[in-house]
Amino acid sequence: MVRALRAQSNVTVDLSELAFADSSVMLDLAVLARRLRVRGREILVFGAQPQVLALIKQVGLHRLPAVRFEPAPAFA
Repeated sequence: MVRALRAQSNVTVDLSELAFADSSVMLDLAVLARRLRVRGREILVFGAQPQVLALIKQVGLHRLPAVRFEPAPAFA
């Protein structure tokens, strides 16, 4: 996280190899997004598997202003 906070541009998070995530992962991403937003940057999340996308939707991470998804998941 320290390295991401020191970045001078947006931070890319590759979740393609993440098969399991729990609320602590979502909390870390939310805290990072908030801290980056203060600095005018965002997190770009990509490669999330369906079960991880379901958790993202459940906790509302996809609604945070500093979080973008690519390709954009279908949140209905």
